[in-house]
Amino acid sequence: MIVELRRYTLREGRRDELIDLFDREFVETQEELGMAVLGQFRDLDRPDQFVWLRGFTDMPSRRAGLTAFYSGPVWTEHGPAANATMLDSDDVLLLREIVAVPVFDRGAAGSETVLHATIWYWSGPFPDPTDSTKDTLAVLRTEYAANNFPRLPIREQEHALVWLTRSPLRVDVPKEVVRTEHLRLCPTRRSTLH
Repeated sequence: MIVELRRYTLREGRRDELIDLFDREFVETQEELGMAVLGQFRDLDRPDQFVWLRGFTDMPSRRAGLTAFYSGPVWTEHGPAANATMLDSDDVLLLREIVAVPVFDRGAAGSETVLHATIWYWSGPFPDPTDSTKDTLAVLRTEYAANNFPRLPIREQEHALVWLTRSPLRVDVPKEVVRTEHLRLCPTRRSTLH
């Protein structure tokens, strides 16, 4: 599966407004068009960040789904309200699953649930990891296909490996890693990843 890791910087104090709108209007409507809304999160260390994961079977289905959604009636009606909450929506990594993102029951996340995303950046292409931990939920790496929906930019020229875990990642960082990011994520009430 192809997965977008999308991080939005929002106008101060407007994150819950976007989450309410997103969870109400943008989940099933995207899934009806063949996309998977895999998880929506509050970044616990950045109060004006919304993080979410969207999945696609392959790159052609990505183009078809995004074209249908962003030219369709739901985005036409509710997109301006969503955009009004945002300062930046272009922090996006295009990834491919190594260990698939699990899907749990939507709406079953507890309010104390915290997931951890650790992102390793290499200076060039990297090997796929062979190790995982008991807390590993998913592992994803950069998808190098060209962005086939340029209306939504992605961070190109990145060599990233993303670990999603239930507790902070406790594996040795390879010496080739040039930068690391850590995110503590609290699922929204309608997230399937929790």
